[in-house]
Amino acid sequence: MARSAAGDPRFVRVPSDAPAGARTSVGPAVEWRREPYLVSTDPARLDIPATTTFLATSPWAPEISEDTVRRSIEQSVAFGLYDGAAQVGFARVVTDRATFAWVCDVFVVETHRGRGLGLWLMRCVHDHPDLQELRRWVLTSSTARDLYARLGFRALAAPGNYMEIADPGVHRRQRERETGSGV
Repeated sequence: MARSAAGDPRFVRVPSDAPAGARTSVGPAVEWRREPYLVSTDPARLDIPATTTFLATSPWAPEISEDTVRRSIEQSVAFGLYDGAAQVGFARVVTDRATFAWVCDVFVVETHRGRGLGLWLMRCVHDHPDLQELRRWVLTSSTARDLYARLGFRALAAPGNYMEIADPGVHRRQRERETGSGV
């Protein structure tokens, strides 16, 4: 890691060719460190309100509720990216831990972008001991395709085989039910 030439001692850039690095187990959680940053799968560390705020304003999860974010984390392998105690990034993997993983909800907050943290976070995701030797990893991205390509992701080999049910209004309706507003 090199310090910024601009002289800001807090600006740390993770080398783009660096592997995830050494991982440690902390109870059931797994952690990777690159001072001052930490990636951890400890769900107790996650800032659920901040994660919800980011996701609810994202193009892929508009209006998602905190309850939905909490449930999605409980049913996935969730990764928090931290600068000290502050959560500055997130990724989630939906997986059977045997054959398949879907990477989703990946973000690094704007103030920490441009430091290689997204690439490092994804390397940590791929390095997780429960996610080894999977037959297929998938994700969707409209904004970070170059980053994911650097990790080996490619366009679907057989896109015609994939099907979906998409319901873009589901989060709005759930929020309305939770708050008692709407119909």
